[in-house]
Amino acid sequence: ARIPDKQRYIFQAKVPGPLENQKVPDPYGTVPKSFAYRLFAQTPIVTPGGTVRIVDSSNFPISTTIAAALVEVKPGGMREMHWHPNNDEWQYYISGTGRMTVFAANGTARTFNYRAGDVGYVPFAMGHYIQNTGSESLWFLEIFKSSRFADISLNQWMALTPRELIDEHLHVGPELMNALRKEKWPVVQYRTDR
Repeated sequence: ARIPDKQRYIFQAKVPGPLENQKVPDPYGTVPKSFAYRLFAQTPIVTPGGTVRIVDSSNFPISTTIAAALVEVKPGGMREMHWHPNNDEWQYYISGTGRMTVFAANGTARTFNYRAGDVGYVPFAMGHYIQNTGSESLWFLEIFKSSRFADISLNQWMALTPRELIDEHLHVGPELMNALRKEKWPVVQYRTDR
């Protein structure tokens, strides 16, 4: 009965006190874990080909069923050949243009082109790489139904495998073996003309 007939949007009133004094106790208590994570506040993994920021339960504790990586691939760069040992990968392309090749069993592979607004998918444990095909940075999210982000770099895996095993199976010689890195670089530069 006391609600005014006319709605009031801007009007003079007493300024409320500090927020601490205005807190209303929640009957369920305080939220034990934050529902927000500032991904751009994270120091990225920086490599010659771009940057990667990873968010999962290790740095965002409430995220127990989803993990993600925000990937920037600079022009002439690529998300190196890798695979994920824990789940399928769902991708969302934010900006730029790219090409992804996915390798399946029996030497089969498929290549797909992507641009901003597209969604990509990689089945569990299939090797894949993503190239920037444009003249601006390619930005995309890698998303997983998992509490932890995990990937295995083909380059690093081969570098850490005994040379004799690699040579016996692939017959690649010392030139390739000496070029492999023992440190993982999620994004590499494959073209230097850009």
